[in-house]
Amino acid sequence: MEKPYKDLKSIFFSALESVDPYRIIKQMCPVDGELLIIRSLQGSWKWNLSDFERIVVIGAGKATAKMALAVEELLADRLSLGLISVKYGHTEKLSIVRTIEAGHPVPDMKSVQAAREIAQLARSGDEKTLFINLISGGGSSLLCYPAEPITLEEKQETTRQLLSCGANIREINCLRKHLSGVKGGRLAEMLFPSTCITLILSDVVGDRLDTIASGPTVPDASTFHGAWSIILKYGIEKSLPENVVSFIRLGMEGKIKETPKAGDPVFDRVSNILIGTNYSAIVAAKCKAEELGYNTITLSSQITGEAREIARFYVGIARDIRKLKLLAQPPACIIAGGETTVTVRGKGKGGRNQEMALAFISEIESDPDSSGDIYFLSAATDGNDGPTDAAGGFASLDVFRRGEEAGLKAQEYLERNNSYNYLKKTGYLFKTGPTNTNVCDLQILVVE
Repeated sequence: MEKPYKDLKSIFFSALESVDPYRIIKQMCPVDGELLIIRSLQGSWKWNLSDFERIVVIGAGKATAKMALAVEELLADRLSLGLISVKYGHTEKLSIVRTIEAGHPVPDMKSVQAAREIAQLARSGDEKTLFINLISGGGSSLLCYPAEPITLEEKQETTRQLLSCGANIREINCLRKHLSGVKGGRLAEMLFPSTCITLILSDVVGDRLDTIASGPTVPDASTFHGAWSIILKYGIEKSLPENVVSFIRLGMEGKIKETPKAGDPVFDRVSNILIGTNYSAIVAAKCKAEELGYNTITLSSQITGEAREIARFYVGIARDIRKLKLLAQPPACIIAGGETTVTVRGKGKGGRNQEMALAFISEIESDPDSSGDIYFLSAATDGNDGPTDAAGGFASLDVFRRGEEAGLKAQEYLERNNSYNYLKKTGYLFKTGPTNTNVCDLQILVVE
């Protein structure tokens, strides 16, 4: 690939390096004699390890294996045992902490196995037990403990519908929390009266701790009534499993216990600590872009909305820079992050980043003459965009021309939500493999 594409990749990988959870934990969590010290984005904490008879690691998420590797090295022979749940392939070689690989974004039987075993571990603690709970994006699916009488199959179908209807992550996780035995602070109920340190890598726009992995040890502000309003908002009350609808209604009637709220004593011995965010990655990306000689602007770490609509926004910015030198003088680099959504209407293959790249190409298709010297990359920091093996995709006039030569119409592929196959046929998929970190998505726009 020529220079602009190499630069886009270099900027992206610099951002990834900055949010490597292994490196973050080794830097933020030193052990000084018997003291565990944590210096995070929120402040600093200290625990005397000699106060505990057992130290146990638990956790769930795509980045959890790297987090566990760092904790193993920091605490070494002080650890008694551990268990984490990760997405298939997102593993590290661990010596003490056991790993269960499970399904994401739709949970599977391994997700249930992991949740049940972690719940059993949580209940085994007492006042002399310290739990190190490692949480990152993907934990909602990887830690699946359906509240009785909900079945795994019903949670799977509910998850599929929520992922395809255009609901955002906060809305999706509100439903998940109210159908779960461990989410929405319920894991904290199981852990009490143990001490729990939850280290959290954020994959949620705005970094709300009660939303990341559905907040298993965080007080939950959402309610059954809120869950029902989300069901009505997206018009899925008739297509969801009957058992799920009935369960939410019973919750609204007060016949099923709500998730634990702020002030509940089960949180008295829990410390929820944020260790990495999308913003951290954006800062590192900006430094790399400037090093490469670009006049660089960072827009936001909280970009949300329909992926194809956000793509039009980026095209508009690019054309303004190219024509009017608005925002920045070429060579310019615009960097942003967040997490968009896709309302699935077709039966194609793709993810939100590939959809955004294809929508960008579709805009180029409508006016190629004003689209030269514009290069765009949208990619997921975890390396998996939707249910695909790609992190995202590139967009440019080159991609459009390659598609045109192959007889491909970007708009037709977009209408079928078939971004993966368009980008694969043109040769502009972006693949990283599992990165074992996860801080939402990055968009990088270069105008030469």
